[in-house]
Order: sequence, then C-alpha cells, then structure tokens
Amino acid sequence: MKEEGYKFREGKTEILSVSSFVALAILLVFSQLSFAFDAEKGQESHLQGQEMDLLEVFGKVVNPHNSGVDDAEIEVFLNGKALKPFHRGHYSHRAGQICTESDGTFQGLFQVPKETLSTSTITVKVYKPSYKEKDISFASSQIVKTCSGYLLKADLKIKRRTGPAFWIATVIFVLAYVLISFELLHRTLAAMLGAVTMLVISYTLGTIDPEYHILSYESAIHAIDMNVIFLLMGMMIIVGILKHTGIFQWCAYKCYQIARGNVIILSIILMSFTAVVSAFLDNVTTMLLLTPVTIEIATSLGISPVTLLIPEILASNIGGTATLIGDPPNIMIGSYAGLTFVDFVINLAPVCIISMVILAVYSKFVYSREYSKAHVEDISGFIAKLREEYKITDSNLLTVGLIIMSIVIAMFLTHGYWHMEVSIAALFGAGLLFTYGLLTKKVELTKLIERDIEWATLLFFIFLFILVGAVEEVGLLDMIADGVFHLAHGSLVASVCLILWVSAITSAFVDNIPFTATMLPIVAYLTKVIPGAETGVLWWSLAFGACFGGNGTMIGASANVVTLGIAESAGFPIRFLEYMKVGFLYMVLSVTMANIWLLLFY
Repeated sequence: MKEEGYKFREGKTEILSVSSFVALAILLVFSQLSFAFDAEKGQESHLQGQEMDLLEVFGKVVNPHNSGVDDAEIEVFLNGKALKPFHRGHYSHRAGQICTESDGTFQGLFQVPKETLSTSTITVKVYKPSYKEKDISFASSQIVKTCSGYLLKADLKIKRRTGPAFWIATVIFVLAYVLISFELLHRTLAAMLGAVTMLVISYTLGTIDPEYHILSYESAIHAIDMNVIFLLMGMMIIVGILKHTGIFQWCAYKCYQIARGNVIILSIILMSFTAVVSAFLDNVTTMLLLTPVTIEIATSLGISPVTLLIPEILASNIGGTATLIGDPPNIMIGSYAGLTFVDFVINLAPVCIISMVILAVYSKFVYSREYSKAHVEDISGFIAKLREEYKITDSNLLTVGLIIMSIVIAMFLTHGYWHMEVSIAALFGAGLLFTYGLLTKKVELTKLIERDIEWATLLFFIFLFILVGAVEEVGLLDMIADGVFHLAHGSLVASVCLILWVSAITSAFVDNIPFTATMLPIVAYLTKVIPGAETGVLWWSLAFGACFGGNGTMIGASANVVTLGIAESAGFPIRFLEYMKVGFLYMVLSVTMANIWLLLFY
C-alpha cells in the first residue's frame, strides 16, 4: 500500500511538474507579448507627445506590360525607419504594410513628427513573389504640402523573376494540361487538383516563405469569369427543356422529307441545319440528338452513316464559330475582350458561310462514290415512318420555348446597346422557361438540375480559370506573350498568321478550352502593343484557330467525341486516321480561307 501510495504521489508529482512547465511557458509568452505591447504603447505615447503631420502616400504598381499588380506589399520608410500606417486602403497579411488593389493602386496614411518632412527622405518599397523587390526614394521637394497634411505620389514598375512560385505553378499547370488534353484523368478532376494544389502551397509553404506564394484566395475568385459560367448555365437549361419537345429529331425528319432520297441534297441540308443550330445552341447537344436519326436515315439509304456524320461534325464546329454563344472559346473571348454578339457575327459569320460552301463541295468530292450507292425502294413509306417516329411531343412547351428563345437572341443581338452581359439574357430566358415548365408540370425540377445542367463542365471552367489565373500571376503568360511578340518581330501580319495556325494545329490535338483560356491574356497584350491590332484582328485569329482547329482530329472538339462515340455504339466505329484524312484536310482549307480573309480585310 505504501508503494502504491508512493507511486501515485510520484505520478502526481510528474503531472504537477508538467503542468508547472506549461504554465511557466504560457506566462513567459504573455510577458513577452505584454512587454512588446507596452513598448509599442510607449512608442505611441512618445509620438503622441510630439506634434504630428499627416502624410498620405498613394500610387500604382505596374508590371512590365503596364498592367496593375494586385496584392503587392508596400512599405514606407522615413530616413530608413519603417512607418506604420494607421489607415490603409487595402490590408496586407504582414503587419506594418499596405497592399495594392486589383488594379495595382494603393493608398496609406501615416503620422510623422512635425517639420521632419522638409529635410527627410521617404523611401517606398514594393514586394511581391515572382517579382523583383524594388524601392524608390523621394526627396522632400517631391512631397506636396496641402492644407490637411502632405501628399506623395509613388508610381512603381516592377520586373518579373522566375522564383520558386513560378516553377511550381508552371509544373502544376503543365501536368494538369497534359491530364486534360490526353484524357488521362477526367478534366474537371484534373483542373480541380491543379487549382487547389496551388492554393494549398500558397497558404502553407507560402506562409512560411513568401517566395512560395502563388496566388491568394481572393485572386483565385477574381480570376473566375462568372459571365462565362452563367451564360453556359442559362443555355444548358434552355436546351435541356427544348430537347424534350422532340424538335431536333423532327427537324432531321423534315430534312429527309425535303431531300426526297437525294443523298447529296440531304447531306447539304443536314450540314446547313447543324451549322445554324450550332450557332445558337450547344453543338454537343445538337449532335447528341441528331446522330441517332442520321444513322437511321443513312442505313435506310444503304450507305455508311459515317458519310453523313463526319460532314455534320465539321458543320457543327464551323457553325459554332459564327456567333459569340456558338462555341465555348468564343464565349471566353467575348467575355474577356468585351466583344458583343454583333461583333462576332459581322467578323466571323462571312468566313463561316464561305467555309460551309467549301464543305458542301468538299463532301461531294470525298463521298461521291459512297453517295452513288444510295437506294431506297419506298421513299414515301420511309418518310411516313419517320413522321410517325419523330414527331413534336409537346407543341405548347415548344411554342413558349421558341418565343422565349427569340427574346433571348434579340437580347444577345442588342446587349452591347444595353451594356448588359450576355449571361443576364441567357439566365433571364432560362428562368422564364424553367418557371413555365414548373407551373405547367411539364418539367421536373430535380431531373432538370441533375441531368440537363452539366455541373462537371461548369466546375471545370471554374477551376480552369483559377489555373490560368495562377500562371498569369507568376508571370508565365507574360513570358509567352513576350516570346510571341519577339517571334513575330512586332509585325501584325506575322502575329495574325502565328496565332491563327498555332491555335488551329494545337486545338486539333488538345482541348481548345484550356488553350483559349491560356491565350486570352497573351492576345490582350499583343493587341495593345502591335500597331494595327486595335481593330481586334488578333481576337478573330484566335477564335478562328481555336474553333476551326477542332475539326482536325476526332478528339479536337467535344462534339466530335460525342458523335463518334454514339456511332461506335451503333456498330459504325470510325478510326482516328480515317477521320483525320477527311477532317484535317478540311481544317487546313477552312483555316487558309480564314487567313486570307483576315489579311485582306484587317
């Protein structure tokens, strides 16, 4: 019992000694904090004992491209001694500093002992990861006296440097790009992993050492273009409701009825219909609904469905190029550059119409032998069968949907006049059509939200914008832009050709959405610095290249992949080289046509 009592007391003594140690440590910490607080308070009391002047320091920090640098940390020194702002425009995560706004501007208010500014030197120092630290000194003659104090305007230009943040962001971006382009991982997951990895590194290693800070959470949110996200969402809802009316399949049947078994006319009509619909609606959805009907019509004619499907795919990508909302790259370009729906129609549609004429002739040349094999014993009977199978299933919903769609398109055409983003028009139309469907019980809320809104696509865009924002933050895109500028030697003609063909060939083999997102800041810079580019010709070069390039291979655009996947499931597989022999040559023809147009008219 004595031993147990002793052991208990011994254990208690150990616990007490640990507790005492912890208490002593806490006491020491608080004493140090108290000492620091008292010292600061004493310093403030000392300053309060003096007469003070107010000094306001403001200005702008820009990069070598003269764009504002956000979240750059600013320190102000009086004769080498750091001044602590008591009012600042934007707070930094490091004490005693102010931080630039999103446009690079900053402002801070300081107290300085009276009469010292007339004989003092003020030094302003700026720091941001991936940039060289810079400081600039101002003599007393550069400080302006006002009735309320003193003003100092300090504008600084800082140069890029390739520090740890640059290399980490570049490696993560390239890895994510490879995963997305070659479908090694679902593109949404790849983009999400890349984006959050950069943020985690910024807030862990970047907190320990600012050299590892890639981008802040605020910068990541600012990089997301919500106009693109909301426009896609609105159009997904509209198309999701309209497709349940049977309108797309009915239109395919009408195309066959007009052609009356003539395959060449049928192919031209189907291509034209696909192009027009793809200019206003998602071409993936268009091809998703038209492909089964096209396969049925082709088999009834006794020809391979491939001979009608490949021209339809090519037409969907050409048609999608003609308008702002026809293809995701155009949506991104329009939102970033502030271009209107009418701008796209005026500058892109003429080339798209010419390209469609070339496509009609090209398809006849490539598939004339196959088309000649077509035969239908009872055309009238087959038309009657199609009429019965592909009919309008809900005429009331279709009528209301077409009226609302007309209103939305009218708002698209005039949104520049109203200074309204196109996403507002799309969401307005989606809201009206959605409400009508719910009130009449023709649309189920849960089914529409779960099946017709492609959340994976929307999330992909969100994370992609963060990825691109990160590499823009660390200077990778500035480096590429400078490289393109020097490669083109500042020539507008060389820049147009370079952007157009690089975009087309790249988009033929990798996803054109991340490529376009990467190119946006680069083209924006080149538009500002190359004489003659103010017409917007470089934006049209990017649009033609990214959209037309999707025709080059079977993986060049989402519509290609979807269509060929359905064809394979139906027993009509298309090999990569088989498609490329037709698609890549047509891509070269259409891009050449676009190149001639751009050089002649801009």
